[in-house]
Amino acid sequence: MTKGRGAGGESAPEFVQLLTPDGERIDKVTGADGVEYTVDFTDDEYRGLYRDLVVVRKLDSEATALQRQGELGIWASLLGQEAAQVGSGRALRPQDMAFPTYREHGVLYCRGIDPIMPLSLFRGVDHGAWDPVEFRFNMYTIVIGAQTLHATGYAMGIAKDGKVGNDDGEAVIAYFGDGASAQGDVNEAFIWASVFNAPVVFFCQNNQYAISEPIEKQTRVPLYQRASGFGFPGVRVDGNDVLASYAVTRTALDHARHGQGPTLIEAYTYRMGAHTTTDDPTRYRMAGEVESWQARDPIARVRAFVTKQQIAGDDFFAEVDELARREALALRERVLAMEDPDPLSIFEHVYPHGSPLVDAQRKGFAEYMESFEGSAH
Repeated sequence: MTKGRGAGGESAPEFVQLLTPDGERIDKVTGADGVEYTVDFTDDEYRGLYRDLVVVRKLDSEATALQRQGELGIWASLLGQEAAQVGSGRALRPQDMAFPTYREHGVLYCRGIDPIMPLSLFRGVDHGAWDPVEFRFNMYTIVIGAQTLHATGYAMGIAKDGKVGNDDGEAVIAYFGDGASAQGDVNEAFIWASVFNAPVVFFCQNNQYAISEPIEKQTRVPLYQRASGFGFPGVRVDGNDVLASYAVTRTALDHARHGQGPTLIEAYTYRMGAHTTTDDPTRYRMAGEVESWQARDPIARVRAFVTKQQIAGDDFFAEVDELARREALALRERVLAMEDPDPLSIFEHVYPHGSPLVDAQRKGFAEYMESFEGSAH
């Protein structure tokens, strides 16, 4: 267990850490929950985690640039939270189901979904085009905290279907932020999950700010400790440590799939950029605070570790950088090539067998659009 530091530099409760900011490997750790955490990766797997982190960050920064250039309506960056997302995303088994917010681009990438999918959503081309059943990854949820109830209901369903209780059982993970922890939906999800022993992991990315509100204005106790009041375990992990994020999530998911009920994970991390591209974080936090967290960069510590262990060298790092550059360029080109949808397509796929009311609305809107043809408007 390692002492953390709060957003303002204050001492924070201990968290599970397996890789220090300097890239030093900790073999195993016993958490406050009494569970021993460790990982046993091959050299290829360590390199794979580094590759994931770098590519995910590059794709995210490209999306931010696209929004700044007017190609996306908005973007919610994950900058600084890559380790929490890649670590937890890689801990998921193929049969597990994830319920994201609108920022889980790293988890989406780990589930094998084409990274163009969320960009088409934020460009307004569609409402999100991946198949949640195929990828075991639900659609992005904009309503703050609503996905925790969806996840809990889904988890209750698979329990009733008898899909838990052994090594091949299914588990569910719900992502949300520290700000969402104050929402009624989240607390209701905690109650239902606890009472019905639902196989769900609540993964809270505590990035220190609910838009402009710091964590101390959200809670008087560490978030992970709230779980005890609902009757299930909670654990805090260093969210900038991809190894610890993997280990803690894997253990919680395994407990869930074996019928041991829910767990709350608080990934203690930091949002390096803005809440979304409509936000200006310089209005509510100091540059020195950001710099202190930059010293705990999740990618830098993995690079330091694989370098010290001679798992990777300059050629590998250059190869990864080039891969990330190519993927970002391809993403940009595909976004720019997207065609705007037909305005009347909004009326399609609303009801499987049609609707007289929707048909009437479509007709009225079509007449409205036609009224502009040849006019000065």
